[in-house]
Amino acid sequence: MPPLPFSRPLIKISGEALMGKETYGVDTSTLNAIASDICDLMNSGIKPALVVGGGNIFRGVAGVAQGMGRVKSDFMGMLATVMNAIALQDAFSKAGRAARIYSGLPVPTICDSFDRDRALADLDAGRAVILAGGTGSPFFTTDTAAALRAAELDCDVLMKATQVDGIYTSDPKQDPTARRYDRLTFSEVLTKDLKVMDAAAIALARDNNIPVVVFSLHEDGAIGKVMRGQAVCTMVAN
Repeated sequence: MPPLPFSRPLIKISGEALMGKETYGVDTSTLNAIASDICDLMNSGIKPALVVGGGNIFRGVAGVAQGMGRVKSDFMGMLATVMNAIALQDAFSKAGRAARIYSGLPVPTICDSFDRDRALADLDAGRAVILAGGTGSPFFTTDTAAALRAAELDCDVLMKATQVDGIYTSDPKQDPTARRYDRLTFSEVLTKDLKVMDAAAIALARDNNIPVVVFSLHEDGAIGKVMRGQAVCTMVAN
């Protein structure tokens, strides 16, 4: 794939990605590597926003499976994303870049509530913008939050970091015959029920004409390599 012609990506990083080789919480070396990779992009003029998940600390769906109420579980998951955002902000600071956290869930002692105009000003000023707290409402995934924020912040691509290097016909970890797609349309993702993102997120990206790039975060410098066309990935676009 040639270099991606985008300058304002929204990068969706799962909480699980922050664990590195650990089984819970945040692996500092992994966190610092992700921040360093993104800082390298910023040094070349890229203006990234980031949405961070919380699955390394708490997943709302897991709480529901154990008998908790959905609303309370989702709020706990949102708070987990705020914790990860603080860790990521610290990693950016160590890498020499300013980063500001905005949360969809109001936690004023810790960070600012999401404000589109201020977030846009931060991006234009060369700061990384870290978006936590999901949409601030239960029943919405961080994928949907990523698509929503990408539209609100005029991002030209949504980059989703996953455990595999793109979208496959089936789970490649369970099916050795699974084939990877190089490119798909949004309609194909929905009709084939490929599950890379929930339907609400796919519809938001489609309706706002925001391409989605799915790639693996496991390789060193993965985000930069995808942007430079040096890594395997799948592109979803209209």
